[in-house]
Amino acid sequence: MITFADSAPCPGATLSDLSTDHIRRFSTIAQSRGFPLPPDAAPKTILNHLSLTTQDQPTNAAILLFGYDPQQHFPSARIQCITASGQHTCDGTLFEMLDQAMYDILRDLRGRLPIEAVREALVNAACHRDYASNQSIQVRLTPDRLEIRNPGAPDFSPDRLAQPHGSHPPNPLLAEPLYLAQYRAAKATGTIDIIDLCEKAGLPPPQFQTEDGFTITFPLITEPADQTAPEPGPDPLAHLIPLLRLLAKAPLGTAAILKGLEMKDRNHLRQHYLDPALAAGLIELTIPDKPKNRLQKYRLTDKGSTLL
Repeated sequence: MITFADSAPCPGATLSDLSTDHIRRFSTIAQSRGFPLPPDAAPKTILNHLSLTTQDQPTNAAILLFGYDPQQHFPSARIQCITASGQHTCDGTLFEMLDQAMYDILRDLRGRLPIEAVREALVNAACHRDYASNQSIQVRLTPDRLEIRNPGAPDFSPDRLAQPHGSHPPNPLLAEPLYLAQYRAAKATGTIDIIDLCEKAGLPPPQFQTEDGFTITFPLITEPADQTAPEPGPDPLAHLIPLLRLLAKAPLGTAAILKGLEMKDRNHLRQHYLDPALAAGLIELTIPDKPKNRLQKYRLTDKGSTLL
């Protein structure tokens, strides 16, 4: 097994193992975060700017981010999800794995945790895991908790992680592109932001464990059935109505939804519309077992139709 360093050249890999489409798609999204190179820049130029090549050979980070088949080089670079819907192995590039895992979680979480807290925890796991380990990232969603475990413990104790601290990701060449691609809200926030997001939602803080890897556990509270309903306030789902109306006509893919809503930013659509609608059970995938299928579409659920 390779002793991982994300800046080391990936043994046996060449630049032809990287997807030009993946690189250009990343560069397009990264423009909104100030990425200085245009999407039509030469892929090698983009890789060099991100320090993802060494003497014309892709680094380990480059393969994980943009490779055609990252698991050929890193067999354990996967996310194993166990939820009420079953067990699913997420693979592909790091971006694809995170997208698949978010869908698996949101499908059964049903809005019981802030989406950004879940995403930050997953991204942290991807940035801080030990890729030399033969273990995968493990996600387990039960009625009373969401647990995310990754091989590779941080340098800090659980108590220290709940306080302001510096950021020391063992894989910085992964962390920067994940920020530029809008998979995390800001640099070097991590556990503190996760705690703040839970507190703002009126939820208990997550628990951290650093034995045998790193585990973050989000407690899930089931509200009593006879609890008095709160006074109605602004509807946090109101901005989703145009999306629901669009899907009421027919199931649509991402490109068609962007056109129908007159949007251009795929990441903005995913984070602010598709993810919240999935989390609330208002829409669902037409091919749920294969979230990244090229024929994938979104359709309105019965619950979503009640809002129209």
